[in-house]
Formats: sequence, structure tokens, C-alpha cells
Amino acid sequence: MSSGMNPQKMLKQMQKMQAEMERVQLELQNEYVSASAGGGAVTATVSGGLEVMSIIIKPEIVDPEDVDLMADTIVAAVNEAMRQAQEHAQQRIGAITGGLSGLGLPGM
Repeated sequence: MSSGMNPQKMLKQMQKMQAEMERVQLELQNEYVSASAGGGAVTATVSGGLEVMSIIIKPEIVDPEDVDLMADTIVAAVNEAMRQAQEHAQQRIGAITGGLSGLGLPGM
């Protein structure tokens, strides 16, 4: 009598998990995260697929004498939005894999 898992059952579970991950990855393309920097002076929106969708700049921060500050604020907003989008994606996928992604399994 074998006390191990049924290989066919395990394969079916892995296939189901892979299909669910593919579904979530497609959904993430249509989910968006926004983050602001400079006290709300710049807001960046990023998709769950890590694509910058928009950048909104409040007109009052546009100072031709200080373009570097505006650029730094844009970079900060984009980086924060990207970080939040990655965290969101990891949470969604982690809910499916239950921590299996650390095992180095293909497609995880």
C-alpha cells in the first residue's frame, strides 16, 4: 500500500493551478494601481502587467526653472506604482500557488 500522493491526481491539480494562474495573469492586465508622489503633485497608474498607463502632473508643479524636481517626482510616482502593482500581482498569484512559487516549478 502506497502512502504517497496519486501522481495522476497531483498532475490534475498542477494543471488546474496553471490554468488558474494564466487566468489571473490575463485579469491583471486589466487591473490598475495608482500611486502619487510629491504630495499628490504627480500620479502614475500602472497595470497589473507592469505597463505605465498614465501619468498625471498637476500644473502647479511645472516649473521651467526646476525640471529636475519634476522629473524626480515623476520617477518616484512611477516606481511606487510599479512596486504596488508587483505586490498586487504577487498576492493574486500567491493565493493560487499557496507558496509553491518558491519551489522553482515551471510556470510558477
